[in-house]
Amino acid sequence: MRRLLGLISSALRQVTGRAVAPPAEVAPPPTDFTHQVTFDIQKCELHLLEAGPPQRAELTRAEGLRLYRVMQTLRQMEATADQLYKQKVIRGFCPLNDGQEACVTGIEAAITPSDHLITGCHAHSYAHTRGVAVRHILSELTGRAGGVAKGRGGSMHLYTPHFYGGNGSVGAQVPLGAGVALACRYRNTDQVCVAVYGDRAANQGQVFEAFNMAALWKLPCVFVCENHQYGTGTSLARASASPAHYRRGGVIPGIRVDGMDVLGVREATRFAAEHCRSGKGPVVMELLTYRYHGHSTSDPGVSSRQEVQEGRRGQEVQEVRPSRDPIALLKERMLSSNMALVQEFQAVDLVVRQEVEEASRLAKSDPAPPLECLCDHIYCSQLPLGVRGTHPWSRLTSVSQRPPPTPPVHRGQRSPPAPQKHLSTQSV
Repeated sequence: MRRLLGLISSALRQVTGRAVAPPAEVAPPPTDFTHQVTFDIQKCELHLLEAGPPQRAELTRAEGLRLYRVMQTLRQMEATADQLYKQKVIRGFCPLNDGQEACVTGIEAAITPSDHLITGCHAHSYAHTRGVAVRHILSELTGRAGGVAKGRGGSMHLYTPHFYGGNGSVGAQVPLGAGVALACRYRNTDQVCVAVYGDRAANQGQVFEAFNMAALWKLPCVFVCENHQYGTGTSLARASASPAHYRRGGVIPGIRVDGMDVLGVREATRFAAEHCRSGKGPVVMELLTYRYHGHSTSDPGVSSRQEVQEGRRGQEVQEVRPSRDPIALLKERMLSSNMALVQEFQAVDLVVRQEVEEASRLAKSDPAPPLECLCDHIYCSQLPLGVRGTHPWSRLTSVSQRPPPTPPVHRGQRSPPAPQKHLSTQSV
């Protein structure tokens, strides 16, 4: 067909004396798409398990486009946060998670909204997949009142129902996650808790203490180690005598997964969650992944510490992006299987970019939280509580719920009527 079109174009050029572009290829109608494909995924390495996750994963066209959009949103959100940090709109600590979108998206695709998740300082992406809008995340990063924590939490303290942060203390989320799993078992629910930590936190003593209690009490907890090869700026080989994190649970079964493949992460998480729900106890799941940024946005672009001086990390990033990027991998799978068109992915990219840009604009226009709200929500339900300020003569007040602010009244405008107090039929 291409050859025939070329001959027609050549003939027309001879007749008319000008070049005629061949007609564009017509996109196949939606009925011509392959709506479901089963893909081969990398076999997981196992510890104390006779069988592991399946080596084939089904993907529908609709789910594939949804996963692509989620991962692209996470990538664009983190890129925008990086820009805002460099513009000094975001201050302080700002750990990014770009490159690890398959871990975040795959885990969320395998658990239910009522399941629980807790993570470390790289929390932006997990907060979004757990239900926090991009605008509220960026508002929190910029310290605005519209943030998910009212501008008082910052990068690491993002919360929503069934998501417990963002924890700044290295490894602290692991025993907290075990505690959430203990609550699930105590209440006799069918929920599991996913406790995510990095390879830097894997050497913390409290991690092994949490492992011991989880194994002893058969807690429904999936301990997920995101192994991106560097703890802060120190390579795994220089910091860990035992690099096989999935074996570190000792008596706890373990799985090592390709963390750059969203389908592989999804299937492994499903397997681990079902293992926990069936009453068999916890699982340690190691995700082999890679992060494009250093530990924080303030670190050098290629990373930090000795690896920068030797130049190895910068070369690694350039090698990983074209060969193992999780977004590109899913896109290539769908294109090669006739599940979508390039134009569809381009349209998703454009929409996501516009949505994140609008979220950034709204975040920057949000007001800063007023000083009188600084100490609010110390308790979830409490009468106003006096709180000492920066010196004994400075007194602030903590309340659990403040009424919405009264809109300003302009000259020539009547004040809004006071709300009427309605008595219930049981009141006297």
